[in-house]
Amino acid sequence: MCGIVGLHLRTPELYPELGALLTGMLCEMSERGADSAGVAVYGDARWSPPGRATVSVVAAPCTTDELAALVTAQLSGVEAAVVPAGSVALVNAAVEAPELAAAVRAAVPDALIIGYGDNVAVLKGVGHPRELALAFGLPQAQGWQGVGHTRMATESAVNAAGCHPYAVGPDQCLVHNGSFANHATIRRRLRARGVQFESENDTEVGARFVAQALADGHDIETALKQLCMEFDGFYTLLVSNRDSFAVVRDAIACKPALIAETDDWVAMASEYRAMVGLPGLERARLYEPEPERVYAWTR
Repeated sequence: MCGIVGLHLRTPELYPELGALLTGMLCEMSERGADSAGVAVYGDARWSPPGRATVSVVAAPCTTDELAALVTAQLSGVEAAVVPAGSVALVNAAVEAPELAAAVRAAVPDALIIGYGDNVAVLKGVGHPRELALAFGLPQAQGWQGVGHTRMATESAVNAAGCHPYAVGPDQCLVHNGSFANHATIRRRLRARGVQFESENDTEVGARFVAQALADGHDIETALKQLCMEFDGFYTLLVSNRDSFAVVRDAIACKPALIAETDDWVAMASEYRAMVGLPGLERARLYEPEPERVYAWTR
């Protein structure tokens, strides 16, 4: 049992409130998963400065100043900066996101990259969701979109590598409630294509499957339809990138999910109580997503 939340803002007037709203949603899902938690935030200028790529890192064996110097050296003098957010170090530089991610891997090979892109900051760790949100500084975050996850582990280790979101492609992330029964088979297929994994979590297999489909040129709706055809199990998935926000459930739809829409925002959560702090909820259109139907919204 885990908790999923997501918020896609349609009006810029609400952008300054994204972090506070997402914090409330995430904390309401604490009872569904107190092992660990994480969020992906799109558009916060502190965490992902405009014109600079950002790489989210945990377990870097050095100080933030040392990390910035090590990455700068890998970039041949292009200056890197590091913004701390709780246990996460957000490295940014004026280069392409894949180049920055490669530089971070070379600079601190023992660290774990948990996300990268031009617009996204990924923050996750082990602990109670409320404590993590406050440590990250999530209530002060701004932006146009955020997703979150609270985890109650049923398989794989309770550590940073096992937390959600899984953000394995540029500006992409996936959160998941449920389980994939055939993840080992699909993991082997992806590894045969050269895809590398950083955990034994079944969700990472789903995230890398979607990332590979997008890299192959498919849109998000096609990628999720392919996932529904090839993955066995019970699941609700929320997938996002810099411009879109999509939800899909398995054929039986036994994992709880609810969508709410207003002119100002779209929200998704595992339970209604996660949405009670959203402005104008009383005017929202509320519905459960249908089995294997992909729901997607674009900024």
